[in-house]
Amino acid sequence: MAKLYFYYASMNAGKSTTLLQADFNYRERGMATMLFTAAVDDRFAAGTITSRIGLAAAATMFDRATDIAATVLARHATGAIACVLVDEAQFLTAAQVDQLARLADTHDIPVLAYGLRTDFRGALFEGSARLLALADALIEIKSVCECGRKATMNLRVDADGRAVAEGRQTEIGGNDRYVALCRRHFTAALAKAGD
Repeated sequence: MAKLYFYYASMNAGKSTTLLQADFNYRERGMATMLFTAAVDDRFAAGTITSRIGLAAAATMFDRATDIAATVLARHATGAIACVLVDEAQFLTAAQVDQLARLADTHDIPVLAYGLRTDFRGALFEGSARLLALADALIEIKSVCECGRKATMNLRVDADGRAVAEGRQTEIGGNDRYVALCRRHFTAALAKAGD
């Protein structure tokens, strides 16, 4: 029985690297995969999942209107898909997560979704909330705060490195815009930003 997996972590924990390794493992065994990445993430080449350590692979871009299940099933009809891998899964809609669950439950295609759990305010993303509710397996990928504790939060910073406490939920960026912190340091930085 196929499962829906949600691999979640703070920024810079290696989610894309882990996804690309899983994809490589399937392909090395002659199994076809289908990769998806959020169209909103424009840090690297469009339609590409790129890790900070330089690994990359082509992927189908999704936005809020994409019917992921229909896209997968159309390709599955021409050749069996052994696994679906989704990067930036926090940008999925609840309906798209439901589609991923149906791919696993009804079509016996495993789905591995990788993404952030919370935004820069500590609030759940829509896709992450639905994945936390539906996924068969929740796997945390560990990252480290500057103090050595486990980093679980994503602090948004401005160009001068100061914490940002307000703004749109989605602002694409990497190390230039976000810092992974433990909850204690995240809360302290947000409190200071509010002063």
